[in-house]
Amino acid sequence: MINKDRIVPVQATDLLSLYGLILKMDSNNSTLAKLDALDVDGNFKVTSGSAPLLCSQPAESIDIDATASSVSSATIYFVPAYDYKGFTIDGSAVTPTGSVDADGVTLYKAALSSGAITITKIGF
Repeated sequence: MINKDRIVPVQATDLLSLYGLILKMDSNNSTLAKLDALDVDGNFKVTSGSAPLLCSQPAESIDIDATASSVSSATIYFVPAYDYKGFTIDGSAVTPTGSVDADGVTLYKAALSSGAITITKIGF
C-alpha cells in the first residue's frame, strides 16, 4: 500500500475496469482491448494477438487459437477465477512458466511467444 494513513476508497467502478484504466496508462498498453468470455463461466478464446488483451471477467480457462486464427504471440491480462483451470493452445493443455493463485482478485499477465506461455503476477 502506498499510503496507509489517507486511504482514498475506490467507488463507482469495478476492479477489472480499474485495472484496465491503470494498464492503459502504460504506453506499451495504449491499444489495450477488452476480451469477452464465451460464456458466463469465464471461458475465453484468443483469436488475435495484435493488441494486449484484458479479460472482461475472472477467467476459468483461456484458449489461444494458434492454428485457425494464426495467433503466434499475445499478451493477455487476466484475473483467475476460483475454479481457474489454465491455458490451452488449440484446445490442448499447456504448462506455463509461472504460477497462479486463483484468488479471484489478483491481476496476472500471460505472454505467448514461440508456443510457450509465461505468466507473471502484476503489482505488489
